[in-house]
Amino acid sequence: MRKIDILNFITSFRKAPNDIKTYQELLAHLGAENEATMNQMLHELQQSRVIREVEGSGQKSYQVIAR
Repeated sequence: MRKIDILNFITSFRKAPNDIKTYQELLAHLGAENEATMNQMLHELQQSRVIREVEGSGQKSYQVIAR
């Protein structure tokens, strides 16, 4: 798993550039066995301001903010 896999799943700049995915959707797509690695990568992407965490319907969700 790479950071680009996370970014590609969250959004497609041509089809849905402002799409938001929940933490559970990411976990289901990338696999529960990769949860620790996924959390580390999400944290790194947030620190570098590539994605942001948003509250959507009471769930932790992510949106890509940099291209």
